[in-house]
Amino acid sequence: MARFVAFDELTWPEVDALPRDLPLVIPLGSGYPLDRLTSALSDPAQIGLLPPVPFGWNGSLISVPEPVFKRLLSNLVESLRDDGFTRVYILTPQGLDLGLGGSQISLYPGVPVGLGPKLTDGLSDADRKDRVVLISVGHTEQHGYHLPLSTDTLIIDAIAQGVAGAQPDSVLRLPVMPYGVSTHRPSFAGTLNCGGRAFEDFWLAVIDYLVWNGFCCFYMISGHGGNSSFLVNIAKYAGERHRRTFCATAWLYLSGPDGIAVLEKYRRSPVGGMGHACELETSLILHLRPELVHMDRGVDEMDFISSPAYYMDWVEGGALIANPPWDDDTATGAYGAGSVATAQHGEIWLKAAVDEKVSHIGEILEQHARREARRLAGYGLWGKPGPDQASR
Repeated sequence: MARFVAFDELTWPEVDALPRDLPLVIPLGSGYPLDRLTSALSDPAQIGLLPPVPFGWNGSLISVPEPVFKRLLSNLVESLRDDGFTRVYILTPQGLDLGLGGSQISLYPGVPVGLGPKLTDGLSDADRKDRVVLISVGHTEQHGYHLPLSTDTLIIDAIAQGVAGAQPDSVLRLPVMPYGVSTHRPSFAGTLNCGGRAFEDFWLAVIDYLVWNGFCCFYMISGHGGNSSFLVNIAKYAGERHRRTFCATAWLYLSGPDGIAVLEKYRRSPVGGMGHACELETSLILHLRPELVHMDRGVDEMDFISSPAYYMDWVEGGALIANPPWDDDTATGAYGAGSVATAQHGEIWLKAAVDEKVSHIGEILEQHARREARRLAGYGLWGKPGPDQASR
């Protein structure tokens, strides 16, 4: 049988060195028999396996309209083709036709794919209203010479698991999504891109599904900076679309006063040392998955073209918002000083990130409860009769 390569555990130079006729496969869910996948691909010597998409198709944990889901998948396929890979496939359960043509392989899985318990199993209507749905979004993208493509996903998934473990009665955690938005995608190999509009449409459809199933509070957290502006848009759209809900997001993690204080207390690098594949992210992965870190390959890059209103550090600095080419400021894909990272600091910062998000969960529930009480009391326009009051 073929040797399977975990694509997201590679660094971008390792991806760049892969043969371009290597079959690359993005599964929908998991549990597929790998011997049958090998056979379907005509028995290649090796196959690159990308992280599975956890939901989105009809019959999965959360389903969205097929055209929305197809656009997102098509953008992922095109990302890899733009890197020169000629054999890129979406692996789906048999019987699911997404209209992807030769880019789709369908197999009957050995175990249920992307299914399991329904989202609402064991939850009463009241339970659903008392929980925040925690939506974590990572990414599969380059992180310099020394960190794996899965860096953002590993970090935000660990934070989400910590939050759910600390607040089991207040949080419903969705499986982490390992794909986001990278507008700088062509600069370094191995970086995927859902596309901004497809990303927004997908997550709005997920919120729609959750609202239709009785949930009303949502917290979208991200391990990847490129997702952030799009998540802000989604929160804004969702708040208008579903007026009796509370949907929130935040800039990455460790971005509030307490989180920043913990960063400043332990960091060893100056401003510019925490950006991307930096002291912070390297420390977190050293704590979470040290076997995936290649410290001997890392290169510190802190010569970002800075000015008082525009510079690079973890909490984005300055009044200006811009998006110049990444390769203006980094030759290796890193912004910051990964060389000073430690697993010990990673452990401290992970705990602080979980604590920060736990506090946000409490605020989201408080915001929703106080706003709903005001609505029910007839505050302002909420007290005026009209045909749309039920949706308001």
